[in-house]
Amino acid sequence: MADVAVIGAQWGDEGKGKIVDWLSARADVVVRFQGGHNAGHTLVIDGVTYKLSLLPSGVVRPGKLAVIGSGVVVDPFHFIDEIARIEAQGVKVSPDSLALAENATLILPVHQELDALREGAADGVKIGTTKRGIGPAYEDRAGRRAIRVIDLALGEAALLRKVENLLVHHNALRRGFGVAPVDAGALVERLKEVAPRVLPFAACVWRLLEDQRRAGKRILFEGAQGVLLDVDHGTYPYVTSSNTVAGQAATGSGLGPRAIGYVLGIVKAYATRVGEGPFPTELKDAIGERIGERGREFGTVTGRKRRCGWFDACLVRQALSVSGVDGVALTKLDVLDGFDELRVAIGYRIGGRSYDHLPPGVDADTAIEPVYERMPGWKGSTARARSWADLPAEAVKYVRRLEELMGRPVALVSTSPEREDVILIRDPFQS
Repeated sequence: MADVAVIGAQWGDEGKGKIVDWLSARADVVVRFQGGHNAGHTLVIDGVTYKLSLLPSGVVRPGKLAVIGSGVVVDPFHFIDEIARIEAQGVKVSPDSLALAENATLILPVHQELDALREGAADGVKIGTTKRGIGPAYEDRAGRRAIRVIDLALGEAALLRKVENLLVHHNALRRGFGVAPVDAGALVERLKEVAPRVLPFAACVWRLLEDQRRAGKRILFEGAQGVLLDVDHGTYPYVTSSNTVAGQAATGSGLGPRAIGYVLGIVKAYATRVGEGPFPTELKDAIGERIGERGREFGTVTGRKRRCGWFDACLVRQALSVSGVDGVALTKLDVLDGFDELRVAIGYRIGGRSYDHLPPGVDADTAIEPVYERMPGWKGSTARARSWADLPAEAVKYVRRLEELMGRPVALVSTSPEREDVILIRDPFQS
């Protein structure tokens, strides 16, 4: 029996929410291990749509333990709001079903304000962040001045000292932008108001997960964003502020790397990207619009329209390699129904040279010419398919060719947003 880590193997938005939800039927514990509420997961269950951005996908399944690990940065105000929102949809949430790492870093209003100031600066590099304070919160954690979940339990004087230390840094930055400093006392008051609603969920997560593992429980590690947004291995600087690779599942949960028995990479049957940065196969034409409309390519968190393009085998292969992926879940195959021809990038030409990967020096302005392999499309429907026999022959050939180009087997194929519309080839938990 293998504990499974699920990671996105493109720029996020690959459909991880549905796959994690589907796999959680086989798991006892679902752990979120990095990112913040900038990552959105949309789940469609029996016709009901749930939109999650901070809570692990397993929270909507009765009888499962959902865990937010220490690798996640947590906006405490959003945390309680998101719980209230899904409870209004009939999902019961309690400290028995949801645990929050007591050593997780908090996102504060000052982080969101700094994020927005940087993105709005006329002379700054536009990263295309969600302006939710993710990057600044990680900066404070690395700078050893962060306010953490456990700090909400401090007395007012002790918490005030920590907040004052944090604001030495932030108020200096705010002066540079010409905005007023933050009052430490007012911020402490806001934190003290929210603390009683957050602290009941606080737990020693590393010990909790170790106990679950020793008891033989199956653990599913849920990643956010995608490997191409990893702060080390992504298309830097147009990346998120955390490590999104599978190795972070160990660090961000508190379990050792041996706890991860199988890594499942989620890959969309085409490519999308939100925000700025290089996108070699982007389609700025009617085909790109058609893919976006059929795939409903709008961000769960921000509603921003996603950029769409052909499948990029080079970048996916690169992402699968740095994350040690064992198998792939291929999603949104049904979006490609009806195309006469499909294309897959198998290489690039940059500055007169040929590449089989994307060099780290490439930026948003670099001229990249994809080298495409053309494949026939299919006229039949793949929507709602649950077995190979339900797929047109050309769709099967497309999947098999992607396997060859990725260098990894396809373990699952998703053919609609609905939970049960999955072709299971190999169960990651049985690997």
